[in-house]
Amino acid sequence: MPEIETQRLDGYRRLIEIARDLASTLDLDELLRRIVFAAAEITDAMAGSILLYDSTSRQLFFQVSTNMDQSTMRGLVVPLEGSIAGWIVTNRKPVRINNPHDDPRFFPQIEQSTGFSNRSMLGVPLITKEKVVGVLEVLNKNNGDFFDGDENLLRVLGAQAAVAIENARLFQQSDLIAEFVHELRTPLASLSTAAYLLLRPEISQEQREQIVTSIHNETLRLSAMTSTFLDLARLESGRVQFHKTSFNLGDLLHECRNVMQGKADEMHIQIRVELAEHLPSMDADRDKIKQVLLNLISNAIKYNRPNGTVILRADSSADEIFAAVQDTGLGIPEEALPHLFEKFYRVREHEGVAAGTGLGLSICKQIVQGHNGTLEVKSKFGAGTAFILKLPRNSKATPR
Repeated sequence: MPEIETQRLDGYRRLIEIARDLASTLDLDELLRRIVFAAAEITDAMAGSILLYDSTSRQLFFQVSTNMDQSTMRGLVVPLEGSIAGWIVTNRKPVRINNPHDDPRFFPQIEQSTGFSNRSMLGVPLITKEKVVGVLEVLNKNNGDFFDGDENLLRVLGAQAAVAIENARLFQQSDLIAEFVHELRTPLASLSTAAYLLLRPEISQEQREQIVTSIHNETLRLSAMTSTFLDLARLESGRVQFHKTSFNLGDLLHECRNVMQGKADEMHIQIRVELAEHLPSMDADRDKIKQVLLNLISNAIKYNRPNGTVILRADSSADEIFAAVQDTGLGIPEEALPHLFEKFYRVREHEGVAAGTGLGLSICKQIVQGHNGTLEVKSKFGAGTAFILKLPRNSKATPR
């Protein structure tokens, strides 16, 4: 049997194994990671990547790659016009090119951002139920050029991958929607009761004013819950892109302190910033990191004691940059710590202290993980809490 035919049979056997593997997870990030590594394996390519397509915004963006870190890949938006991947989405056809630099559709900013040189590529559209989900690409075949057999294998994998991606998205959305609907019941019940009481002729004007205030507060809570729910849904479905810039973390911490100072003054809480010397610049999505820090500082103020303190710290090591938000507040019971980042979770001991949606920390963790970082919590009940944000110091792409 010719060598190419043997390779093709081995490839199809491997596809059967891959299909079982893809069907075993509904975690979107893990699923995408398995797909790109499988694509690179079956085509004998140096790297593989997936670009997802958002039909609402008509944007195509990197989501996962074997040769980029996660924070780099999610910051790369690829135009539909003027890129090979965009052409694949628009025309719903595969592309095989031995020298992409000579192709007029080549989009050079990708190489400039990743530092990964592209000498050959093969890409196929990810389509399910007539809907384009994205593009699956492999780059730089290890031996020779990509050929028909590679394209056939990748097209089969692409068909499997599209279905698996859509199933994972639907599962995440249905799971999140079920939780959201459950959480809506309490404020809706409060609004229903308040509206009924307003219709009673015997209640006083003072009672009416209290009920109207209650309705206003519950409406604000519902609005906040809806906004945060949409943020989380976009993060979990992989539809949020991170736009990276280089910025000074110390300046951002001072900026966040200034934003939250008014809220802190109401509770006579001092916010202090402590920065290490020679703090390096941070490469991340500044707005998203600011969102995380503001959420953590807001919590540190809400669950603090009157005349307490919130300390914002920043430091670095050879590999990471650290930011910490520490308070002198109520603290968190040890049994609650493992559940703190779960959707809609609220610490039972904090109920009645401050209102919240129970989604803020879940969103923070999703943003940090999207930057290939970690968010840790240390707390002692009755003695305060510290949240530690750790991000890679150098997030430039390196082949691996």
